[in-house]
Amino acid sequence: MTTSLIRYLSRTIEWVVGALVLANLLVLLYGVAARYLLGRSPIWMDELSRFLIIGCALLMAGVVWVRNEHMRIGLLEQRLPAPLARLLKLYQWLLILLVSAGFCWYSWHYAFSVSRFTTMGLGISRTWPVLSLPLGFGLLFVFTLLRGPFGRKEGHA
Repeated sequence: MTTSLIRYLSRTIEWVVGALVLANLLVLLYGVAARYLLGRSPIWMDELSRFLIIGCALLMAGVVWVRNEHMRIGLLEQRLPAPLARLLKLYQWLLILLVSAGFCWYSWHYAFSVSRFTTMGLGISRTWPVLSLPLGFGLLFVFTLLRGPFGRKEGHA
């Protein structure tokens, strides 16, 4: 049940992020074409591209964590005796849960505290791009919780 839920959520997020990356590519191509054909590119292009890339990275954080595909050094885990390695993995799991929950809560409140400000290029409320923070950290929390402290074999979703 948990594994199939993780797999479903992972695939759904991958499709969403894939669509966002494609949208970002189209925005960048439009900007390049406008720069060469019209002599200038729209001011909103860079801002939208930046928001899309940051949003993609935050959305994928939970998927990358649950698959154990993030960058880290596992030297200590490999050198410790099995009981201590399990204790270290439990500590890491609890730490990720606490940090992601804390960042999710804080960034949620922050996102709505900047609602009266608008972005320079797009002219939208700053809340919209900042909402990628609580969404990303919330997904990281959910994926970490579903995976459990000892997870599955490395590299499997």
